[in-house]
Amino acid sequence: MQSKAKTVAEYLKSLPEDRKKIISDLRNAILKNLPKGFEETIQYGMITYVVPHSLYKPGYHVTPTDALPFMSLASQKNHIAVYHMAVYEGALHDWFVKELAKVSDKKLDMGKSCIRFRKPDDVPVKLIGALASKMTVKEWISMYEESVINKRKQK
Repeated sequence: MQSKAKTVAEYLKSLPEDRKKIISDLRNAILKNLPKGFEETIQYGMITYVVPHSLYKPGYHVTPTDALPFMSLASQKNHIAVYHMAVYEGALHDWFVKELAKVSDKKLDMGKSCIRFRKPDDVPVKLIGALASKMTVKEWISMYEESVINKRKQK
């Protein structure tokens, strides 16, 4: 379910009672660990951490008027979603899978950049905070540009 909230405060206020605490806890963990340069906003109906246009003028290639997304949090109908645009392959993916196995016996429910948790108690808040810390704005822009260039070459 995509929220119509315009601010983070509105988003949090609109959440069902059983989701407010976990989304707030996740948000706090991300904000505590997120490298400098990323900004918190509402984008695509979710709390999203972006590279602002002031640091990356081209924006998101799909919608250049939007800032480049990096991470998002969403309370969906049947799960809590954490989107991390760089976690779907490579060393960061491998690190996350290994670390998740240390703190959870639940099967990883992940598709590309979306990590889904069925219950608030299943969410490894500290691990998500650590995940937020693993990439700087500069590293994310570099990875993003390389990915976009590679996709264009494949066409």
